[in-house]
Amino acid sequence: MNILITGAAGFLGSHLSDRLLSEGHEVIGLDNFVTGSPDNIAHLMGNEKFSFHKHDVSNFIFIQGKVDAVLHFASPASPNPQSPSGYFNLPIQTMKAGALGTHNCLGVARAHEARFLLASTSEIYGDPLVHPQTESYAGNVDPVGPRAVYDEAKRFAESLTMAYHRAHGVDTRIVRIFNTYGPRMDLEDGRALPNLLKQALLGQPLTVYGDGGQTRSFCYVDDLVDGILKLLLSDEHLPVNIGNQDEMTILQFAETINKIVGNQAGITFVKDARSVRDPQQRQPDITRAREILKWEPKVALEAGIQKTIPYFKKKLGVA
Repeated sequence: MNILITGAAGFLGSHLSDRLLSEGHEVIGLDNFVTGSPDNIAHLMGNEKFSFHKHDVSNFIFIQGKVDAVLHFASPASPNPQSPSGYFNLPIQTMKAGALGTHNCLGVARAHEARFLLASTSEIYGDPLVHPQTESYAGNVDPVGPRAVYDEAKRFAESLTMAYHRAHGVDTRIVRIFNTYGPRMDLEDGRALPNLLKQALLGQPLTVYGDGGQTRSFCYVDDLVDGILKLLLSDEHLPVNIGNQDEMTILQFAETINKIVGNQAGITFVKDARSVRDPQQRQPDITRAREILKWEPKVALEAGIQKTIPYFKKKLGVA
């Protein structure tokens, strides 16, 4: 297939590009490098099956030649308020990527009679009151809160995707992505894994907010890509959760990282002001992924962290 990937220079977009190229597909990558990095796709530039265009998806997209599938992954996604590429500091760009960007990508899919896959997120569930989160749960989202620019952009994108499916017959897919990690993720992302792994590799105490009782589940990027491609090739139009169901507290996670890295600096507890309304529980119900896609994660957490450490060490310049 000829496949258009927006956000191709991002963490997930670059891994998707790798996998699709390895399977013989042709990939057209779009990215404006606001959050993605040229380093993530530098190794692809000599591949004759890969072409790249620097482009902002909130502007009209014209692709010459046949397109068989459109994978829309372009959006700021970092919840780190201190990150210049996080959605707190790019609120308008984030909402434009979710609204105008999704509209433009759906337009490409419609014009080319191509499949369309939207990268949605577990953030559409907000701070959930249902646990674990099923696709039928409508969420608990504050539309004017500090995280709303990302949450509501993705919720709107899902609605627009289904509108194009129902009104225009576009062959759509929606994947709701839960916490994912691996090489090429932004070390300043603001999520638990990059924060804690970076501190551990630098020999620093790991910062845990509150009592560390908030929970997360972590999916290695190769597993996520497997699930996304199974969804793309399926006939399922309604949203599907893709993530790892192995839930643990942040304190347990911090202790696991210190053990793997051999960090003796311990853990520092910091008062949790909840200033950005960080969800207290996050775990996917992946029943539909198991039943419809015959998918479930395979990479254990410790194995995935070991695969991720060399990239972090290289970026941090540590041995």
